[in-house]
Formats: sequence, structure tokens, C-alpha cells
Amino acid sequence: MTDPKPSRSRSAHAARGVAITVVGWLLVLAGVAAIFLPGPGLLLLVAGLAVLSERYEWAERRLEPVKVMAFKAAADGVQTWPRILASVAGALLLGGIGVVWGLRPDAPGCWPIEEKWWLIGGWGTGATLILSALIALGFIVYSFRRFRGRPDHQAEAERIARED
Repeated sequence: MTDPKPSRSRSAHAARGVAITVVGWLLVLAGVAAIFLPGPGLLLLVAGLAVLSERYEWAERRLEPVKVMAFKAAADGVQTWPRILASVAGALLLGGIGVVWGLRPDAPGCWPIEEKWWLIGGWGTGATLILSALIALGFIVYSFRRFRGRPDHQAEAERIARED
């Protein structure tokens, strides 16, 4: 009689591999979309590559440059007060839009298409926008504490990216 355990182990390993691939690619695609749409694009891209790097060597090679780019952008964003204030204002505006989106007020009279296309998604979309705003505010605070006032903030960003 053969032991069924090895086949379970192989099937569990295969299922884990499929899950890593699906979750990783979903995060990468969401990250690419969020670079152009409201949301933490580089964060999602780094997360997707980190997940994919568990299974694929090519993802591991691409993870480091993306992490460095994300940390450099974070370091640059807190070097002047106008940048900090603009980032905070943008995050608060995004959160405010999320609240309005969730409350879903009536479409304005100038809305050119059917009212059912006004603020599609309701609280689902609004909550995503609010979550993105909270993540952005968290990163602003993190970046401020980590990089603000550092004479060579670019080198510090690269060092931190390589540590993580």
C-alpha cells in the first residue's frame, strides 16, 4: 500500500504556487493601475513583486530597483514643506472624495449620461479611496520621520531599501 501523503504534499505545494502567482500578479496589476489612478501604486507594485519573488527569480531581480525607486520617491516627497503640504492635502482630498463617493449624492444636472453611471460602486469605491488616503497619510508620516532633514536622503533611501 502506498502512502497518500506525498501526493497531498505535492498538491499543496502546487496550490501554494498557484496562489502565489495569482495574488502576486493581482497586486502588480493593481499597482500599475494605481500609479495612474488614486492609490498607492508603488507600494502595491513592491508588494506584488515581493509575493512573486517567493516563486520566481525574475521577480526577485526586479524587486530591488522598484523598492529603491519607492523609497527615493518617499524621501524626495518630504524634503520641502510645500511638497509635504501638497501630499497631505492630496491625501485628505482623496479621503474626502471617498466619503462623497460613498454618500453618493444625486447626479448634477450637467451630468451628460444616465444617472446610473454617476459615482459607480458606492461605498465599495468610496472605502477604497478612503483606505488609499489613510495609507498615503501613513507613508507621509513614515517618510517624514525617516527622511526629513537627512543631508543625503537619497543614500538613506537606498540603504533602507536594501535592508528591508
